[in-house]
Amino acid sequence: MSTNGLASRIQQFLDPTERLMPGMQSPFQRLAQQMQDVLGDGGILKEVIQFGEGPPVPRDSSVSIHLSAYLEYSDQPFETTSHLKYPRMMKLGRDVTLYGLELGLLTMKKGEFSRFLFLPKYAYGEIGCPPLIPPSATVLYELQVLDYLDSAEVDDFFALSEEEQNTVPLSTMLNVVKTQRCFGNRCFNQSRYEDAKDRYKQASTLLKNREPANEEEGRSIRAMQLPIFLNLSLTLLRLEKPLKALQYGQRALEVDPQNTKALFRCGQASLEMDDYEKAQDYLLMAQANKPFNTDINNMLRKLASCYKDFMDKEKEMCSKMFPNFQATSKK
Repeated sequence: MSTNGLASRIQQFLDPTERLMPGMQSPFQRLAQQMQDVLGDGGILKEVIQFGEGPPVPRDSSVSIHLSAYLEYSDQPFETTSHLKYPRMMKLGRDVTLYGLELGLLTMKKGEFSRFLFLPKYAYGEIGCPPLIPPSATVLYELQVLDYLDSAEVDDFFALSEEEQNTVPLSTMLNVVKTQRCFGNRCFNQSRYEDAKDRYKQASTLLKNREPANEEEGRSIRAMQLPIFLNLSLTLLRLEKPLKALQYGQRALEVDPQNTKALFRCGQASLEMDDYEKAQDYLLMAQANKPFNTDINNMLRKLASCYKDFMDKEKEMCSKMFPNFQATSKK
């Protein structure tokens, strides 16, 4: 995807002097000749540059996209997300407000990179959007779909009362939990830890409130709880809340007492609270499961260093409190 102005294929059309030549087609007019008519009225034209995979973006989904938008005869975008490593998820029908942009996204697949020409009625209309967008402007959008999540099921589920939520099939509830966890993971990867925590806690609450009908449902719920407890523990560590991180690590151990990640998270949290004995217990159990794990062994070395610093400070403090003790003991 182009990140520094239009790609060379488009730039070949951008010669401002041509506007003065009678009968000469404009850059967008020439570009349109190699594009497909999406709706049949010529209002949205599309050119696929890189094909995606899977089904098209669902109507009620949330999408993460890279975009760059251009006016005719301009090689610099008036809007772009190319500087963002992780663009925010946008909810179709709510966050995506440009009509043509939403209709264009519905034709795309995950990983696809395409260009669109939007006539004014599918873009900014007759008025435009001063001072950036002039009246009746046709605009070019370069779009790449990074990821999408179908959030329609989530929206429908949370529209129900708590009593109604407990009556839906378990598979539906677990799909909602998975989607919330995916949202949480995306927030975490963007360092939006508070948002990630909220998503994980919503998922955790749904699982907690669900009364399993039988042992098989109970196993399914516990299996889903484990990664969410682990995610919450790590997120709370990033938020510098080690006590809560320890609590969720311990809840993960209730589901799977030998889980290495859970033992490691508990060891991390204990170390951050300066509980060296407990940290050592957890980390040694984690090391017993994976003796050659770099993260575990590095954490044990950090623990040893922190404990040594603690003991040195204790000795120094004692020597200051009892300055005559050492001299007396030598007599």
